[in-house]
Amino acid sequence: MGNCCSDVAGGRAAVGGAAAGNTGDGHNDAVNHFLTLRGYRGLFSQIELSLAASNLRDRDVLSRSDPMVVAYTKGKDGSLQELGRTEVVLNSLNPKWIRKYTVTYHFEVVQYLLFRVYDVDSHFHNIDVQMLKLDEQQFLGEATCTLSEIVTKSNRSLTLDLVQKDELIRLNRTRNFGTLTIYAEESVSSKTTAELILRCSDLELRDLFSRSDPFLVISKTGENGVSIPISKTEVLKNDLNPVWKPLFLNIQQAGSKDSPLTIECFNFNSNGKHDLIGKVQKSLADLEKLHSVGQGEHLFLSTFVGHNHEDKVLKSRIFVDQFRESVQHTFLDYLSGGCQLNFMVAIDFTASNGNPRLPDSLHYNDPSGRPNAYQRAILEVGEVLQFYDSDKRFPAWGFGARPIDGPVSHCFNLNGSSNYCEVEGIQGIMMAYTSALYNVSLAGPTLFGPVISTAAQIAGQSLADNQQKYFVLLIITDGVITDLQETKDALVKASDLPLSILIVGVGGADFKEMEILDADKGERLESSTGRVASRDIVQFVPLRDVMSGEISVVQSLLAELPSQFLTYMRSRGIRPNI
Repeated sequence: MGNCCSDVAGGRAAVGGAAAGNTGDGHNDAVNHFLTLRGYRGLFSQIELSLAASNLRDRDVLSRSDPMVVAYTKGKDGSLQELGRTEVVLNSLNPKWIRKYTVTYHFEVVQYLLFRVYDVDSHFHNIDVQMLKLDEQQFLGEATCTLSEIVTKSNRSLTLDLVQKDELIRLNRTRNFGTLTIYAEESVSSKTTAELILRCSDLELRDLFSRSDPFLVISKTGENGVSIPISKTEVLKNDLNPVWKPLFLNIQQAGSKDSPLTIECFNFNSNGKHDLIGKVQKSLADLEKLHSVGQGEHLFLSTFVGHNHEDKVLKSRIFVDQFRESVQHTFLDYLSGGCQLNFMVAIDFTASNGNPRLPDSLHYNDPSGRPNAYQRAILEVGEVLQFYDSDKRFPAWGFGARPIDGPVSHCFNLNGSSNYCEVEGIQGIMMAYTSALYNVSLAGPTLFGPVISTAAQIAGQSLADNQQKYFVLLIITDGVITDLQETKDALVKASDLPLSILIVGVGGADFKEMEILDADKGERLESSTGRVASRDIVQFVPLRDVMSGEISVVQSLLAELPSQFLTYMRSRGIRPNI
């Protein structure tokens, strides 16, 4: 897994990012937002899946079955897309197939997999498996799972019972159709990282009253010819001969060592319209060669003279002061080592949500079963995170309401208990939420500080107990917070803990203050005592911004979570338990 969005003072940033200086001015977070606008969409790893089966049904009369597996990805709507087919193993009820499937693991989505096992008739043994008509083969059974279920296992393998298709289940409910074991192996290129120290000389002045504030963006070219950013350096102030901190670039992110990359040098502007100073086009192999010979490469700018395209070579040059390859521990290494992602949720019960019994309320419980905005956010975020929490016991709180015969509470247990805050599973959260709507009176004001402090206390206790856990707090709210400085204080304090906070804004309120908390677009958070947050732990998205788009609220919220996780773990020298 890589990371091109981490800025941790004094620590090594995650793969694909740079160890950044302690600017405290939001420059680097603004650059992260700039990258996102240019197409950066989270992290991924290439996973190779291999398969084996045991005790398959014998469908042949004179010999054993000749099994083959067809693998599919399965959409939420049930649609199937074929991943590939194994070879046919002759005369075996316990086959181990050699051919592997390659899938791209995306943390921010639930990836459903379906495996169907067939006995290939001997008449078709000389035909390429891709040409086989599956309805002409004997179906032996199928198994389904999510990719998350496989990669979170300590040995990255998962054994599943084979079952018959839906229409045959009634007739074969008690029959044994054998088992299928899926093995997952992360591609070596996902772990191999190039560590580079880049510098430039004689950059051109772009600011009238000061020197330039340069930073680098490294991009690869996608299949459609569009440049996709994969890494960046930090912003350096007032420097025409900058030397950036080490940059860690995942080989897989680049494609390969020989894949062409574009390195652009920008002058930072606070309005987000950064000036291009110059660029070069080099592969990682080219950069390694520049390092070995100790030479610099001139930057250039593309210009148009009439209809002709010209590259203007500049005096400015880029140098590679260090190039070193190493194998890094990845996000998946931590998961298979037993690290847990613990999900927590806090729900806004302030009066501005409207009377829950009326259809125009954000808390309205629709008799048709259609989830309201709160329920939808819980389901979509919880659906992804539940696979990374083994006991699936989730702390759940409400805030901004008056429990029966009590004062307004800004952090009460959603299950109504005064002793414990956990509920069982995502459905437990949904049931506790529905019950709370009938047992509390909506009030106010909207305060985040108490729930953040409570979540931070749990994360801090886990850290003190030396547990390898990382906590994710989902806050769902409809309004403007009234304790902005107290919330900042709590967030700055929590930035040193294994904790990330996801905020979903529902309804039509003005969420500008939420965007202040999400440092992607502004100043790094500062407490009332002047202390600056050690890292950005907040992601915010207004639900209405993504309801009609292709990118779901879950993807918008969760895409940067592995980066935040790796930034925390690596900056503190925490290694996976493998």
